[in-house]
Amino acid sequence: MALPGRVRLVEVGPRDGLQNEKVTIPTQAKVDYITALGDAGLRVIEAGAFVSPKWVPQMADTADVYRDIPKDPGVEYPVLVPNMKGLERAIEVGVKSIAIFTAASETFNKRNINMSIDESFENYAPVAARALEEGMRVRGYISTAFGCPYEGEVPPEKVLEVSARLLDLGCYEVSVGDTIGVGTPMQVQGVIGILLQVIPASRLAMHFHDTRGTALANVLAALEMGMATFDASSGGLGGCPFAPGASGNLATEDLVYMLDSMAIETGVDLHRLVQASTIIAPYLDHALPGRYLQACTKRAMPVTTSPAVQ
Repeated sequence: MALPGRVRLVEVGPRDGLQNEKVTIPTQAKVDYITALGDAGLRVIEAGAFVSPKWVPQMADTADVYRDIPKDPGVEYPVLVPNMKGLERAIEVGVKSIAIFTAASETFNKRNINMSIDESFENYAPVAARALEEGMRVRGYISTAFGCPYEGEVPPEKVLEVSARLLDLGCYEVSVGDTIGVGTPMQVQGVIGILLQVIPASRLAMHFHDTRGTALANVLAALEMGMATFDASSGGLGGCPFAPGASGNLATEDLVYMLDSMAIETGVDLHRLVQASTIIAPYLDHALPGRYLQACTKRAMPVTTSPAVQ
């Protein structure tokens, strides 16, 4: 299959990236970070999550962050919601787009949200229905689609089943996640091949972690299968707080650099994207792991586009 000429990126740094950080990041820093990501050309930017501050304290100021973002009419700012209470909080601040989440692994789902997969769908059915009534867009996430930290291998048929159920709830798109970064290119193509038997590529997104260094290889494998929407986190921020070994989101800069070199359009300015990551970096207690970002900052290399598009 021919590679797509354009790829849509979903920036998850402000939510999936920051949710696992131990330090307290000022609300204004998050607002500046999200604003800079939009200025870089990203059109979908996760702004936060209306989850329990007891379990995910870094997301406690999501309402304030969302209110204070200077909204770009061309940018979507989805937030994650776990239940009806979270949805109501989102409605209160004028959120237009939400994400709901479940897993392809029963054990992970119970550890993550204290529900079985079936119970999570019982929980989300009224949430999705209410959101759609409010005119919101609803996106679905599937964790552990390529492997579970507790159960090991996850049958691709289970990923398909859960994906179809999310679409049946009214999700416009399902993000298929490699939560612990165990996926490999052949496995990725095998899972996508099964999904495409039922679900069009236009309603699927891929969410890879680079825990074992295979994220970009997995993106290439997915591109070859016709996938054209990918989640990524600027600077390589983040990981799931409830998944052991889930560090290492795919860095948005690394992905954009590769796609630029392949003449695949993203609409993202790589130089401005690096600037956005450097806004949030000083507030962290560790260096950002993204390889392109490190090449630009630690080695004082110029920020450029790839030779193919210069």
